[in-house]
Amino acid sequence: MRICFLFNHDQVHQVAHSLPIALALARRRTGAEVIIGSANDRITKEIRAIAGDSIGAELRLVELKLDRWSSRVVDAIAGHIIPSSKLLMYSDNLEFFRSLDVLVVPEKTSLVLKDHFHLDKLKIIHTRHGAGDRAIGFNRASARFDHVLAAGPKIRDRLVRDAGVPPDKITIVGYPKFDLFAPSGINPRPVSPRPTVVYNPHVAPHLSSWYKSGSQILGWFARHAEYQLIFAPHIMLFERKLVVTIQPPRIARPGRISRAVREADNIKIDTHGRALTTMEYLNQADIYLGDASSQVYEFMVEPRPCIFFNSHSSDWEGNPNFAHWNAGRVLANLSELEDALANASAEHELRYRSVQEEMLRSTFDLNGTPSSVRAAQVIFEIAATQPARKRARSRTNRIGQPVPALAGAGPEACL
Repeated sequence: MRICFLFNHDQVHQVAHSLPIALALARRRTGAEVIIGSANDRITKEIRAIAGDSIGAELRLVELKLDRWSSRVVDAIAGHIIPSSKLLMYSDNLEFFRSLDVLVVPEKTSLVLKDHFHLDKLKIIHTRHGAGDRAIGFNRASARFDHVLAAGPKIRDRLVRDAGVPPDKITIVGYPKFDLFAPSGINPRPVSPRPTVVYNPHVAPHLSSWYKSGSQILGWFARHAEYQLIFAPHIMLFERKLVVTIQPPRIARPGRISRAVREADNIKIDTHGRALTTMEYLNQADIYLGDASSQVYEFMVEPRPCIFFNSHSSDWEGNPNFAHWNAGRVLANLSELEDALANASAEHELRYRSVQEEMLRSTFDLNGTPSSVRAAQVIFEIAATQPARKRARSRTNRIGQPVPALAGAGPEACL
């Protein structure tokens, strides 16, 4: 039985959402071969940072490569604008994917294996990444997975209602990322006379506050030293020169951060670091400032004041795609920020703490058993229903590299 956890993205933000499940599954010693598939060196480094000595012992690591034409020609033309390598990775490694019984993924691109390459016998399980409210997380593509793991009843109910996923194809397992990074309470945040605000704008142009107001927001904090600011945007915001989305079609330029902001003593800026994905900045902050990022739910695991920018004049009240905006004050423009920050703590205790606590109960089903252990059990049960398949004793992919398809292959064959 071969179960692969695939990470096929330019950045590392999806790794923590399903790698803990792979670790939990491998440690059960069920006899299943647990493989981690990495699409690039950046992801491989993050996998090693989290999994440590489990790589080569309990887990096998496979670095999937593009062939020469794909990597040198297509990416040279489009890689700085569109993620062409993500799609080409499947066609360039089809033999590897054919060797699997179950593929576990945090994204939806992998459905191309069923829709285009006709790997109908391969079971694909979606772990999702994040527990946010954006409509794209509940589109009809979710119903094409063989099974979906949900963080809590909110996610399950929307998958059934909006995406048309049959209820028996969804299992609530909690939030595996919390097994790695949730605040423990052992080391509480230091008390500071200057509240720490984390500004966490999303990457999507039609939802993010960054493109319309971001520079002005940073400039405001540069002039208000009574606050500490951590600028921790979505890790993909500054990944490319242009941000392109398909649903809806948008193109935007992230631009640059001014020198005055970069030199401000009260502002920490991180646009590419690992800490953007490990909850480090969320756990440090007293106040959350953002727009559409699902990371607000990770922040609220310890209820604290939240403030949101409605930079696109969205009709948000009663709209499930903006449910997180019920957790704090929603601002129409920058002129409201000073008052919102000054009253954030008082308003939180008076109005929003109880709302956040209810939102957390609906969003995350945390029952004392680690979420990764619960998810591993579901995946093993699904994998156990797969009929055994005969496989060749050796395989190579399109560029002649070994593909570890043998039950007895050593760890070195997977590196």
